[in-house]
Amino acid sequence: MGMGQVPRNNYLNKEESFMYDREKSFPMEDTCNEARIEFTENGGLVNLVSRRGLIVKLSRSGAVITMTTKFQLPRNFYLDIVSARLPMIGCLTQRVYPNDVVEARFLRLLSDKDLQRIFVYSTHRNHQGRTLDIYS
Repeated sequence: MGMGQVPRNNYLNKEESFMYDREKSFPMEDTCNEARIEFTENGGLVNLVSRRGLIVKLSRSGAVITMTTKFQLPRNFYLDIVSARLPMIGCLTQRVYPNDVVEARFLRLLSDKDLQRIFVYSTHRNHQGRTLDIYS
């Protein structure tokens, strides 16, 4: 490493931690939505793998998903919220708990419109009276 060069990995680590420290302002809300995660497995050939789960908590910046974790979950994956028809939300795995719970952060914030759409299709009792505003 020459003079004046900053070690790249330190910069990325600081950037990542700064990004996740800022996200505390988006509280998680209880929900119950069908989810599907998709990721690629490298075993000589690139293989697209799909697993089903249930979103139990959601915010604009992340989700808590319950699913069988008897497989190696990669750091990056796509989340499809099937009932709300929101495909391919890029995610970063934050933590995998032993009781089949996965905590994930979104690579972009969900819009208010997307969040409302998810809650309209939620089967959680807190969202029973929600309706979709088709004019917005």
